[in-house]
Amino acid sequence: MIRFQGTATTASASLYMTKLCKHFRHKIAVELDERSADAQFPFGRCLMHAEADALHFDCQADDAEAAARIRFVLDDHLVRFARKEGLAVIWSEEADDES
Repeated sequence: MIRFQGTATTASASLYMTKLCKHFRHKIAVELDERSADAQFPFGRCLMHAEADALHFDCQADDAEAAARIRFVLDDHLVRFARKEGLAVIWSEEADDES
């Protein structure tokens, strides 16, 4: 299992998290409240947490290909939803949970 984190610095974290999740839940299971979300992709899972100044992602995937797919989906959608703000997710290095 690969686990990795990302952060997008923004004062609108809750708004963007909500937009992402409302969009995703048309195709996948999503649990959402004001500050956190759990998105269950077929290829992995992403927990989101909105703070006053940042949106944090804590993701898990079975392999590197699935991890890359999660990062792509989140990057692609967040850029589109926040195009006026020019957001980007800064991803941490991947780590194998079984170590």
